[in-house]
Amino acid sequence: MNLNLAERVLYHEGLSQDECLKIYEDPNIDTFELLNEAYIVRKHYYGKKVKLNMILNAKSGICSEDCGYCGQSVKMKEKQRYALVDQDQIKAGAQVATDNQIGTYCIVMSGRGPTNREVDHICETVEDIKKVHPQLKICACLGLTKEEQAEKLKGAGVDRYNHNLNTSERYHDEVVTTHTYEDRVNTVEMMKANNISPCSGVICGMGETNEDVINMAFALKEIDADSIPINFLHPIKGTKFGGLDLLSPMKCLRIIAMFRLINPTKEIRIAGGREVNLRSLQAIALKAANSIFVGDYLITGGQPNEEDYHMIKDLGFEIDS
Repeated sequence: MNLNLAERVLYHEGLSQDECLKIYEDPNIDTFELLNEAYIVRKHYYGKKVKLNMILNAKSGICSEDCGYCGQSVKMKEKQRYALVDQDQIKAGAQVATDNQIGTYCIVMSGRGPTNREVDHICETVEDIKKVHPQLKICACLGLTKEEQAEKLKGAGVDRYNHNLNTSERYHDEVVTTHTYEDRVNTVEMMKANNISPCSGVICGMGETNEDVINMAFALKEIDADSIPINFLHPIKGTKFGGLDLLSPMKCLRIIAMFRLINPTKEIRIAGGREVNLRSLQAIALKAANSIFVGDYLITGGQPNEEDYHMIKDLGFEIDS
């Protein structure tokens, strides 16, 4: 079947939302054919380079939000619970990132949003990191912020801010009730207004519909997120979605391919849950994605770094330094 999807995307004709849903759902469109179309687009914009990202869980638990996927939710008995770590620990993580050819270092805090003292703590640390590692891109993920906090983060040298939409607007209230979908969108827009690169992504496998999946991809296109992490639910016992098992490796590949075709120029990252959901097909996912997290996630483990580096090399790809 000659899909010609990549050609249409590259010549800026684009694909409509209704058309993308039909493509995503059509059982006659082979997933590997779809992935090949995505690879043409990925190769056009990113060649064979792979961006590496690393997370530091700088504050764990102590959260008032009721997100149905999260082991740090207010409804959970937290196994990992600690206040914001000291500056030396954050700086040490930056050194680890540099030593491992990682281009983006993500400083993540649990909770609804940071206090002014916490923002000052992060800003002072980022300023010091930038003096030693000027090449390292710093991404902050601190929750819902205020305008003056965003200004401080920009002034300190924060390059990127992550705040995921997580799901579609329609399905949002099934995932979390303690903040709104608009709260998330407004946070991303605030960062853009302060010239901080927006990073925003999704979690698939929480019971959303096929239409929700496509709506998520178009919502991220609408807000013009520079980096789009695609997380696949890693069910945590005791959470609202802890008993779900709705994904297969092939479905995950199909999702990633559609996100690439809908957001052709953006950094598409396979993120949390890739190991347990993509399983032996992780490498193939890089035909559409051009970015991965290396190491562990917030409260779930990843595969050893060496396996990721071998995977990239075995594909004939190279690390984007």
